[in-house]
Amino acid sequence: MSDLALTFTGAEVLLPGDGLALADLSLAKGVIQPDRAGRAVDLNGFLVLPGIIDLHGDGFERHIAPRRGAMKQMDEGILAAEAELAANGITTAVLAQFYSWEGGVRGPEFAGQVFDAIASVRDSVVTDLLPQLRFETHMLDDYVGLPERIAAWQVPYVVFNDHLPHDRLAEGRKPPRLTGQALKAGRNPEMHFEMLLSMHARGSEVPMALDSLCTVLEKQNVRMGSHDDATAQTRADWRARGVKISEFPETLEAAEAARAAGDHIILGSPNVVRGGSHKGNVSALDLITMGFCDALASDYHYPSPRRAALMLAKSGLVDFAEAWALVSSGPARVLGLNDRGTLATGKRADLTILDKQTHRVAATMAEGRFSYMAGDIAARFLV
Repeated sequence: MSDLALTFTGAEVLLPGDGLALADLSLAKGVIQPDRAGRAVDLNGFLVLPGIIDLHGDGFERHIAPRRGAMKQMDEGILAAEAELAANGITTAVLAQFYSWEGGVRGPEFAGQVFDAIASVRDSVVTDLLPQLRFETHMLDDYVGLPERIAAWQVPYVVFNDHLPHDRLAEGRKPPRLTGQALKAGRNPEMHFEMLLSMHARGSEVPMALDSLCTVLEKQNVRMGSHDDATAQTRADWRARGVKISEFPETLEAAEAARAAGDHIILGSPNVVRGGSHKGNVSALDLITMGFCDALASDYHYPSPRRAALMLAKSGLVDFAEAWALVSSGPARVLGLNDRGTLATGKRADLTILDKQTHRVAATMAEGRFSYMAGDIAARFLV
């Protein structure tokens, strides 16, 4: 919480229920205030918006391992990632760390180091950093003790993935790029292939193992999501386990099933910016048009949430307030973060301030503290 008290004047502010309008906005003690507070700062020419909440992003990987074998001090990598998040208007960030047979930066040992680093720097950064575990479902030998490790790592959000190339493995064929993947994991390519074949062969054991694991995690109040749902039945299976977040559904069928059951749907903002999925999956734009989206996530590219919201508003597909809600109040609801997401009185003073002309991020505030500021806006605070 910050002792900073300010009243912004002259800016267009996105207030709940009002859309963008000229209004004063006051903050003190880290929250939005009902009355004028502190000194006035003229932000004419800027847009003051609720801070961006990114509920799934793995773009931080390039900061902690900029190239193969070149690992930074882990905490320094997280600090560098936080600086990029802030520069892109993100005030709350879910760092999505793999726990995967892929090894390297996605291996189990590395995951533990990442979660320890997040915990070690959390009190020294401004952006609210939340860890997410992306667990590969066919790692059956790792189920034992996993809930205890999740609790020790203070991970509130687990997502289930299955990236095994089942079609090829069923035919006994090696997947593409197997050698490079094996070397990245520090394994002999033949041993790596045998490991993949073994995990694929034990696939019938996975559903029961997941049933037990999800039951324990639900009791631990861990939020759970599935990744890349392809069918209505897949979504129904996950929902039966208490997994009520559908991340990046691959098909209209899966998204429709999620919406009909009241599950949360997260889509990738790069899909919106690009105008389609790079894997040929259903278009995020189509799903948003049909109302099958609760929130947009950065996925792998931190500038994309801001860009996607602005593109949606400019296209007229939704109005500005609805578009920005997909990166602010929508993610807050999915994550159960009732203290943020809008600029209502009493909410956290989490702000993304954009230049009105260029829509570039001019400043970012989280709980009343600046995490980023650049360009001409700085002079407004020195007067």
